[in-house]
Amino acid sequence: MLNNSFSLGVSISSLLICVVNLIYTLILRRTDKIQNRLFMALLCILIVNSITGIVTAFYSAEATVEHGISALKMARYAYFATHTALCPLFFYYVSNVSFASIRLASRKIFLLSLPFFVTEFLALFNPVTNIVWSYDENMAFHREWGEYVIYLAAFFYFVLAFLIMMRSWDFISRKRRTALIFLFIMVAAGVLIQLLNKNLKVEVLAEAVGFTGLMMSVENEDDRLDIGMGFYNRTALSMDIGSCLKNDRKLKLIMIRIRNYDLVNRLVEAGETNTIADILSDFLKSVVPRYYIYVPEKDTFVLTLYNYNDRQAEVVADRISSRFDNPWDYGEYSIQLNAAVILADIPSQIRSTVELSYMIESPLPDEKDRDILKGQDLDFIMRRHAVEDAISRGFAENSYEVYYQPTYHIDGRLHGAEALIRMHDKTLGNLYPDEFIPIAEQNGLIDDIDEFVLEEVCKFLQTGVPQKNGIDNINVNLSVLQCMRPGFVESINRIVNRYGIDKKLINYEITESIAASDYDTLSHVIRKLRNEGFLFSMDDYGTGFSNVSNIFSLNFDVIKIDKSLLWDSEKSELGMVILESTIRMIRQMHKKILVEGVETEAQIELLKKLNVDYLQGFYFSKPIPKSQFIEHITEQHASRK
Repeated sequence: MLNNSFSLGVSISSLLICVVNLIYTLILRRTDKIQNRLFMALLCILIVNSITGIVTAFYSAEATVEHGISALKMARYAYFATHTALCPLFFYYVSNVSFASIRLASRKIFLLSLPFFVTEFLALFNPVTNIVWSYDENMAFHREWGEYVIYLAAFFYFVLAFLIMMRSWDFISRKRRTALIFLFIMVAAGVLIQLLNKNLKVEVLAEAVGFTGLMMSVENEDDRLDIGMGFYNRTALSMDIGSCLKNDRKLKLIMIRIRNYDLVNRLVEAGETNTIADILSDFLKSVVPRYYIYVPEKDTFVLTLYNYNDRQAEVVADRISSRFDNPWDYGEYSIQLNAAVILADIPSQIRSTVELSYMIESPLPDEKDRDILKGQDLDFIMRRHAVEDAISRGFAENSYEVYYQPTYHIDGRLHGAEALIRMHDKTLGNLYPDEFIPIAEQNGLIDDIDEFVLEEVCKFLQTGVPQKNGIDNINVNLSVLQCMRPGFVESINRIVNRYGIDKKLINYEITESIAASDYDTLSHVIRKLRNEGFLFSMDDYGTGFSNVSNIFSLNFDVIKIDKSLLWDSEKSELGMVILESTIRMIRQMHKKILVEGVETEAQIELLKKLNVDYLQGFYFSKPIPKSQFIEHITEQHASRK
């Protein structure tokens, strides 16, 4: 009687746990994915198993009564008919979680299913064959050889599921790993205990407890979702694509990059709300199910297409691209979104999660506007990958070099120079800052590059050669990441002090767009460095849309007017008016003026009339290596004597 009471309590506990898990899953509507449906099927099997356990425990005392015998036999039959399917379904569940599942039409899936078909056949036809279990004339239960076949098949699927999990280990979150390992341990313990002692019917309870862990840590995807949008986040994308690559799962990927995201957000005054996601949500969910949509960046959406051929994927991409030809309604607004659509194949074009990140982060080719990028259009991914590798090995291979471009007084005398980083990679050849600096900023190597430039300038100034040949100071570009770095001012002082350089020989250049990004931080940095003796210039003035009052309150020594203003002045009367007005305004603020992009005598004569202070451009010299720069300034200085 003690055994029956124990079994009844265990079965009722199992039933309650599984019913609560199923209800909770339904309430939270985690039912749309194949993974979710497999999980609910597993819970339903355990519910049936729990009910059969209750029936068995309840009627065991009446095993000699006819209705008790019938109930016991029916319960035993229902248990084996359903429980035999538990491990195979769990195997397919883990396969889906790990993105290792394959199409049901394949030969592999048929072969993997054979043990299940065999054992299910044994269980279903046991009333005729009695090869799985039997009862003697006293209604005592006996295991037959068929039950051990079922255990072997279950062990086979159990091991397969474990191997698949281990294969995808690096692409499963820590929370999911813990839940799956916990389930494996609970199932193994429950099966072993019940196999050794058939009276301790704890297998179903152990499985129910293990599946509770799955519900909390695998079925609950809050850590994978952007809660505000209801789509998967970047972490989920990286893990899922990583699992697909690891398990040789082929798929197509469509990426939508919204080029005018910031403009739209300002237009509707969205604040923290992702307006683009609100606009696109219904449309994207009409293209693919919700669980195939990811938002790795605020302006980027990724759709995954499984089991699509090339033509089918192109049709979907065309549909998406065509939709962006028309405006989108959002409240009282009619908004035109500027989108680039990228169609890629995994794994032939994207072979790693690193390359996927390149695709998300890389600037798109400028000539592409709302076209579908595919095939060879995606070479920019590989280019970015190669550039990042070159940046990483650059210092070890001495690939970096500082070039100098001289600046001149308006009367032709040498004034200074701008230090510009260049890169000479053994594989890629010459690389220019516009290409490798943004990548260096993203992979965290920009600090090393900035310090390299400053060190090279300090070494050069320490020789005294620039000063002897009429160079007043050398300009060094200052990035916004440098300014935001804790201890930046102290680091700069430490480097310059090590070389014993007069700090007024170094003039830091800050672009207008950087100056407009954070006045408070920059004002603090500039004030501290100016107190140390450094000079400051604003670079590329005239290309941004900054607050003029705030910009000039930063107390720059020199304002460098962007070359576009000079060149536009030669093309139209309006361009000339803008250049003249800009110079007049800067003059009234008592700032020195340097104009970039000087290439002709006519431009020099114009700028003399406008009374600027300094000139820079190819008319005098392009950026050149230090050795050539020394020759250039030596000749220039000698000719002025």
